Amino acid sequence: MWRHESRPRKDWERIVTEQGLIFPLTPKPDGSTVAYWNESAWYEVTLDEVDMLEAATEELWAMCVDAAGHMAATMTDQRLGLPPGTLGLVRASIERGDPSVYARFDLAYGADGSVKMLEINGDTPTGLVETGVAQWRWVEDMMSDIDQWNSVHDRLVARWRELRVSGALDGDEVHFLYDLGEGEAYDGGEVEMTVHYLMDCAVQAGLKVMAHPIAHVGWNPDTRDFRDAGDRPIRNAFKLYPWEQMLAEDFGRLIIDGAETRPVRWFEPAWKVLLSTKAILPVLWERHPGHRLLLPAYFDEPRDLAEWVAKPLHGREGDGIRIRLADGHEVTMPGDYGAEGWVYQGYAPLPVYGGNYVVIGSWVVGGEAAGMLVRESDGMVTDYYSRVVPHAISDGLSPDDATVQQWLAGRVGPEAPRIPPTPRS
Repeated sequence: MWRHESRPRKDWERIVTEQGLIFPLTPKPDGSTVAYWNESAWYEVTLDEVDMLEAATEELWAMCVDAAGHMAATMTDQRLGLPPGTLGLVRASIERGDPSVYARFDLAYGADGSVKMLEINGDTPTGLVETGVAQWRWVEDMMSDIDQWNSVHDRLVARWRELRVSGALDGDEVHFLYDLGEGEAYDGGEVEMTVHYLMDCAVQAGLKVMAHPIAHVGWNPDTRDFRDAGDRPIRNAFKLYPWEQMLAEDFGRLIIDGAETRPVRWFEPAWKVLLSTKAILPVLWERHPGHRLLLPAYFDEPRDLAEWVAKPLHGREGDGIRIRLADGHEVTMPGDYGAEGWVYQGYAPLPVYGGNYVVIGSWVVGGEAAGMLVRESDGMVTDYYSRVVPHAISDGLSPDDATVQQWLAGRVGPEAPRIPPTPRS
């Protein structure tokens, strides 16, 4: 993997904004801005590297699905920092075999060719527009005969189509719900942007869609169902809102208590809360000790780790993370997370290119690896001010449509890893 300097396209801000990336710049507290979309550089990878990252991603996905099943069967809401009743909902979701849409791993790809899983976001990952649209259009404009590890858009459309024709949906209408945020919690529109992109993918798959903030969802006590802002019943809903947060609210208690006469089919499903909490990291290490793709991780304390990263169970965007190195150097990030509990993970130095610390976001759609996103940051923690940088496969020619469709159809097969039902006591 190599980093190259590049001359940005003329009017690049307008180009990516029109493509749906509505915040190409990130505002700073002092009123200045830094580029969020950074096309003054690009990363070169080879086909062998892509094959290796793809295989690692799908191996990790199978391990995470297994770990989620183990957590559901053996752990408690309290241990996982979840609202009371959450795991009952999770077990029912597993028993039904509720399908999911997508997830994103954060990986450290070392200069020695090693790959280490930093974490997985299986509930509310963002970065789809950057991956599936902005960087794909960039490679088409800048090096149209070169390929990119990026089937995110095609796979998302195919996934929604599969859900539509398989009977996984209750009808052909899907509500897309999101958190607007406010004050310091406002993300500049990233959540809303992601939701509208997923809506577009669903429309291309033949579904009827509508969107509004999740705060506008109502409850009809007479019919005992959730209603949208137009007082229409919600049958299927994609939410970009964390399960652990939703279930702690009055809204979520209705779901836990089984108050609905005709339960909403949620995407992501309830079992995906176990693929969002950092608690999965020590569970993975317990079930696969010494695995080449994992870092050692433990609940509550660092144990024998000489260098470690303390992560709050429900933390996001690097908030609240603490790093301690063997020489005593420490890094502490601000944040309000941590009351729900902590895990301690072995420290893995991120590769540094030209002063930029690099993390690879590796996507999974419908249980299959779907492409990557490169993020750069100024320090050891990938935070709110990180940048997205495009990539290309230097020894891979851009395939024609027929080749793409053949490749999409032949990756893993009809059965991606699934969680077995929780044994009844």
